[in-house]
Amino acid sequence: MANNDNGVSAGTVLLSFLAGAAVGAGAALLMSPKTGKEVREKIASLTEDAVDKIKEYVVEAQDKIMTTIEDGKGVLKEKKSILSSALEAGKEAMEREKEKYRGA
Repeated sequence: MANNDNGVSAGTVLLSFLAGAAVGAGAALLMSPKTGKEVREKIASLTEDAVDKIKEYVVEAQDKIMTTIEDGKGVLKEKKSILSSALEAGKEAMEREKEKYRGA
């Protein structure tokens, strides 16, 4: 991910925000005037929501990684083709020069 001027990536900022939100939500639950059962149910619900969000982020990250890998493979194939062509052209030029000196 891109870094801002402070050298902190957007992913770090997002993770910090989510962690802060989780801590704040936990504190709010613990301070609320609810029964233990209600608090446990709310924590279970929030945990399930958090797990679902994390799974979504993992899938998105995997998709981005796979796209980057595929793009890299394409670039590598293109550069390999260019290098092969340049090598072949160099060999042909060397053979022409050899023939030129053999005939002289």
